[in-house]
Amino acid sequence: MLRFLFPFAALAVLAACDDVDQAAQANAGPPPPPAVTTAKPLVKQILEDDEFVGRFEAVDEVQVSARVGGYLDQIHFEDGALVEEGQLLFTIDQRPFQATLRQADAALQVAQARLEFARKELERAEELVGRGNISRSVVDERRQEFISSQAEVAGARAARESAALDLEYTEIRAPFAGRIGRDLLSVGNLIRANETVLTSIVSLDPIYFYFDINERYYLAYARDARSRGASMQEGGGGLPVTVTLGDSISATRSGQLDFSENRLDRESGTMRVRAILPNQDLVLQPGLFGRVNVPGSLPYTGILIPDEAITADQNKRIVYVVDDKGTVAIREVRPGPKIDGYRVVRDGLNGEERIVIEGLMRVRPGIVVAPEESELAQVREQ
Repeated sequence: MLRFLFPFAALAVLAACDDVDQAAQANAGPPPPPAVTTAKPLVKQILEDDEFVGRFEAVDEVQVSARVGGYLDQIHFEDGALVEEGQLLFTIDQRPFQATLRQADAALQVAQARLEFARKELERAEELVGRGNISRSVVDERRQEFISSQAEVAGARAARESAALDLEYTEIRAPFAGRIGRDLLSVGNLIRANETVLTSIVSLDPIYFYFDINERYYLAYARDARSRGASMQEGGGGLPVTVTLGDSISATRSGQLDFSENRLDRESGTMRVRAILPNQDLVLQPGLFGRVNVPGSLPYTGILIPDEAITADQNKRIVYVVDDKGTVAIREVRPGPKIDGYRVVRDGLNGEERIVIEGLMRVRPGIVVAPEESELAQVREQ
């Protein structure tokens, strides 16, 4: 008999527990509204930037080679060092060139002696012809010898200057200041004139930054340049730009546009544009990548919000707006570029709304929330 009564007793106990839980829930009331953080959008004067990726290039770059041939005798620099304009870099064995110069000096002295002798012979002949002691033809012969001697002296002097120039070219110097590469030849190697590359030098300060823009951006920048009485090919009148390096530590660098190509590339439909930047600390190196920001609008009053306040709803971008009663509603927005750490909102907000910036996972349209008001800083740390 007890075996049959036990299941009914267990069911009675469970039913009693359910009644207790329902009574506790009824006494507890509805759950509290979810807590979220809200803030008004930041409204201030802004200037939109267009961002492009580009690369730094040296203003001056040279592959150093010799103007005369010979055997490399000395190297006067450390690989990768900074060099000054006119600094001695290499010396070619000078002994053959010094011998050639001495030979040219001797030939010039012989020619000058012959010229002096011819001059005296001509003067003597002109004196004798006045007395009638010699014929006029002899005077003409002496004059011809004098003129020939003058030409020989001119030729000997030119040969001497050429030999001196070749001797000077055995000392290879830096054509401009910059950073030198490594030496590509060791001492004792044969150098061929105007062929053998010895090293390379790139200038560092200032430095160029090249990037490409499409046809739409070109037309906009060219129109802006014309409004200021300048042309895009001449740098848009020195339009200011900022360049950010690939890491997040280096500060942005300021410069200005100074050149663009005179035609668009037919294959890519883009135009190459150049900016010039100071580089006193020599941090910027040719070949580095960077992101350049070019002013893309006139100053205007903009509305800015944090990126994390924007969420996606299919192909739309939305934010959650909280009214005075704490009710959540959806507002569709059209985001623009990022400025001062915030996202520009081109359309959808007027700047007076309270938007949810933290706790988006706890909200949905129509619910009531417990907002905690905060204020956005003027500039947000990146």
